[in-house]
Amino acid sequence: MIKRVRVAVVGVGNNTSALVQGIALYRHSGSLVGIRRPMIDGLGVDDIDFVAAFATSEEKIGRDLTEAIFLPPNNFPQLDGELPRADVPVTKGLVDATGVDRVAAALAGAEVLLYSAPSGRPGTAQAYAEAAHRAGVAFINTTSDPIARDPLWMSRFEAAGLPLVGDDLASQFGTSVLHKALLRLLEERGLTLVSSYQVNLGGTEDFRNLVENPDTKKQSKLNALSATDKVQVAPLGYLSHLQSQKVAHLNLEAQGWGETAVSLDVKLKVHDPSGAAGVNIDLIRIAASALRNGHGGHPAEATSLLKSPPGTAI
Repeated sequence: MIKRVRVAVVGVGNNTSALVQGIALYRHSGSLVGIRRPMIDGLGVDDIDFVAAFATSEEKIGRDLTEAIFLPPNNFPQLDGELPRADVPVTKGLVDATGVDRVAAALAGAEVLLYSAPSGRPGTAQAYAEAAHRAGVAFINTTSDPIARDPLWMSRFEAAGLPLVGDDLASQFGTSVLHKALLRLLEERGLTLVSSYQVNLGGTEDFRNLVENPDTKKQSKLNALSATDKVQVAPLGYLSHLQSQKVAHLNLEAQGWGETAVSLDVKLKVHDPSGAAGVNIDLIRIAASALRNGHGGHPAEATSLLKSPPGTAI
């Protein structure tokens, strides 16, 4: 019988809500809808147990994980299906290196630490990476703050035989994935790109945070697109009434045969946290498999699921 992956999560926001609820839904229903890879190295999407959770919101600290994911400002909808109590109380998280040993001790028994806090807080990301390293667990950085792209961090995890996965997940079907596919299609069909842009609007707290701390996220999006000066990414926009949905607008201007004009406009509307969960479920299993097989550093299998894997710009 396969041993379930024991996961600790940092950040009890919308992305964690989508992940926790989705795992419970698939476990109860047996559905395969919206699942990219039903099995990874013998691990199914329901072979995940949450063993620890960290947050900085006073309202969430001390609550069971399955209660905390529904507290404001979270706005991801409640999915159909039974959500059993996790019996995992949310613990006070880190804001800097103070308390790293406390978090490392709390990770005892975990195999994977999923860092799903807001982007734009590099000191916090580094503190949790340090805690994971001390605890001997795999670390997944879903944010645009550079950890896996930092050669020093990568060398430390490699030397310890610990997986380090990152940075910044590419949503299951998000703006960057779609934009990259369209740019590639133009090239494959022999069209010449004149200009292109993307605009992203959302209503989650992550969007609110990224409006205030946009720098690393913008670079990460450009990394995902292998962007030239012909491709522009507009600043993110926060609109509270969108709640957990993201609305993206893409434009591509090109020239075809005889230098004739080709213009394409696309609107994409998705639940942003679902897109994150649909990738996190694969990253968790990839990281756990690498840990169990003694493979430290960055698993090559994870590269296509990230905007800014090792070797891309910081």
